[in-house]
Amino acid sequence: GKSVHGFCLDPTIGEFVHTRPNMMFPQDGGKKIYSCNEGNSNYWDKPIQDAVAAFKQGPKPYSARYVGSMVADIHRTLLYGGIYIYPADNKSPKGKLRCLYE
Repeated sequence: GKSVHGFCLDPTIGEFVHTRPNMMFPQDGGKKIYSCNEGNSNYWDKPIQDAVAAFKQGPKPYSARYVGSMVADIHRTLLYGGIYIYPADNKSPKGKLRCLYE
């Protein structure tokens, strides 16, 4: 596809209503938020561990936000910006998102 659109369920009519046409990441990158399951960090490759450590450093570090539901985490990232990662690791060397959502 060429764009992302948002829909919300309107319980009064029992249908999804088109509420956000042509959703886009904020031009400036948005909020400094990163989202990942840090419970798996011991299994990540060193470059991924280093990147997440870098998000937490500096005068204005990124805030961590992780719901654990890809839909919710991606929704927040689309609306407000930030970074979402679900890296491959020693337990799942090819990653999981491809298997779950392809």
